[in-house]
Amino acid sequence: MHIDFRAELNPEQYAAVSSVEGPLLIIAGAGSGKTRVITFRIAFMLEKGIPQSSILALTFTNKAAREMAGRVREVTNRKLQNLTCSTFHAFGVKILRKEIDRLGWRENFSIYDEVDRRELIKECARELGFKMETFDLNAAGIVFSNVKTLRADWAGENDLYRKVYEEYEASLKAYNALDFDDLILKPIEVFERFPEVRELYRERFRYIMIDEFQDTSLLQYRIMKLLADDNVCVVGDDDQSIYSWRGANYENIMQFEAHWPHLKQVMLERNYRSTSTILDAANSVIANNSNRKPKALWSPSGTGTPIEVLAPADETEEADFIARTIKAVRVRESVPFKEFGVLVRINSLTRWIEEAFLAQGVPYRVSGGNSFFQRKEIKDIVSYLRVAANPDDDMNLIRIVNVPRRGLGRRTLERLTEIARSGDLSLRRAMEAVRDDPFVEFPEKSRGDVAVFLELVDELREELLGRRNLAAKVRKMVDTIDYWSYLVTENPNNEKVATWKLRNIESLVRSIDLWEKDPDTIDPSLYDWLNRISLITRDDVDDEEDSGKVNLMTIHAAKGLEYNVVFIAGCEDGIIPHARSLEEGEGNIEEERRLFYVAITRAKKKLFITTCARRRRQNQVIECVPSPFLSEIPEHLLAWTGCDGDATEEQVFDVFSKMKKLFTASDAPVGQSAPGVQKNL
Repeated sequence: MHIDFRAELNPEQYAAVSSVEGPLLIIAGAGSGKTRVITFRIAFMLEKGIPQSSILALTFTNKAAREMAGRVREVTNRKLQNLTCSTFHAFGVKILRKEIDRLGWRENFSIYDEVDRRELIKECARELGFKMETFDLNAAGIVFSNVKTLRADWAGENDLYRKVYEEYEASLKAYNALDFDDLILKPIEVFERFPEVRELYRERFRYIMIDEFQDTSLLQYRIMKLLADDNVCVVGDDDQSIYSWRGANYENIMQFEAHWPHLKQVMLERNYRSTSTILDAANSVIANNSNRKPKALWSPSGTGTPIEVLAPADETEEADFIARTIKAVRVRESVPFKEFGVLVRINSLTRWIEEAFLAQGVPYRVSGGNSFFQRKEIKDIVSYLRVAANPDDDMNLIRIVNVPRRGLGRRTLERLTEIARSGDLSLRRAMEAVRDDPFVEFPEKSRGDVAVFLELVDELREELLGRRNLAAKVRKMVDTIDYWSYLVTENPNNEKVATWKLRNIESLVRSIDLWEKDPDTIDPSLYDWLNRISLITRDDVDDEEDSGKVNLMTIHAAKGLEYNVVFIAGCEDGIIPHARSLEEGEGNIEEERRLFYVAITRAKKKLFITTCARRRRQNQVIECVPSPFLSEIPEHLLAWTGCDGDATEEQVFDVFSKMKKLFTASDAPVGQSAPGVQKNL
């Protein structure tokens, strides 16, 4: 199938697509057709005769990786089973399944999600004698990740957690488990300790592409550097780098330029998403950042309507306005609910908006809620499957050992844990010692209960490790352990709850069945399925029932999305920019501005911004002032509105007087309140 690339692409896009040999930096502004460029670039390489197995395309979410691979198949009309389009973490797993034995792990390692990770940290802290009432699990988790990913060392208060971290790392290895940070770190360790392995991967992947390059961490950059020769292409936008809190480093773009000084650069500035009014506003705001590549998005789509700014009295009036306006625009302009996006800087602002939506009958979904896989009944069943795949996975063994209840309570587990630690054994091995060695001191009844449990694990393991009919086997397992009776016992006065939970499990089984039957599933084994769900992130939730609902989310969650009509709520100093973020670092003002830029550029046709006069915060009402970023938008692009239509002169004067007090009288820099103006955070 021949593709006319020049006809399909604009000149800048074609330049990016056709530059295959040598290092390439593509600066892709918001809405500039980045995904299209990546898709056609891979298709161009394939048409030039480059083997699909030589191409490695890395991105950040499973959804983006699937979309990338699907679009390439659609454009080329080829199956492309040897093309690698993957997330960094999934690519890490792929390497480690083949190579991790070099580091002392077994290939059937478990991947701990955040819930499992917290439980293991808690267990390690408890073992070391920490009082859990005063031990800060969240702080420990942040320190562990920062130290592991080289963003921090053990200096200062971090040293309080050092012994727990050492115990945690030793426990991960003992349990043959990895956490998410390890999925990036361990491949690096393999490549650096075993150069011959690195060379094998360098020989295979001769053409590397990285999407959303501004979101890469220093360690992800290192993986690229270890693998890439000269044919490496990175695609990103420094103006949309908003994830420094999780390790993203927008300066990687500058590092890339330093490491490959002979690179070619292509700038994509033609925006296919938004009106020129919205883009002019975004350009005016982001131009105030100094650490960026100068660019100016432009649109062939026309001017559009002015950005409407509302100054409601408080958060209740703000929420009521948003709900009423959505209903009115939906009827007046035939915009479906799913084409509305309501963005907030912090989660706590959603409460009032949700109440207004409920009161006015506006269907909505909140992005970033608990994943389906975080529900207790799902985690229980998945833990059984993880133990079947890896019986030495202590965390999941502990989860299921008494679910349903089988007499193996806390005291029995404590005894087993002592035996495991004294003999440097996994919990399963300690159980086998209790069962098989009569000289091991253990209550006889509990010894019998342990033997029965081990027999169950062995039976399930034998049943589930076959490569066919996994869904049917999981359904049989649920019956074998009599999980329904357990649900009824746990919900004695509400059988509806038990039924609902059982239906969730049936949904899980159906999803396994669909996955097995998917022609793209090359290895329908239990191991492969567990790898897949370990890498599922919240951005991957694809609930068809939510397709007819308004999208309510944080600005961070909105990255990569677009809506016909967007509301940016709570556009006040202390919220945008966030006061705490500014306190944590002087340079954070530029990231906060990038966040506002991302919010603006989610809008395709209409943009509404609300900035309250007062807001309730921690049981007190606080006077608010508009975000300083609002003053960076040229006045001719804005239309100030009242809650019931055009704003009165008095309302506009009140808002502008507050802005003047903040920005003129005090000469305060952006993000810093004038004397006497109370922060609302």
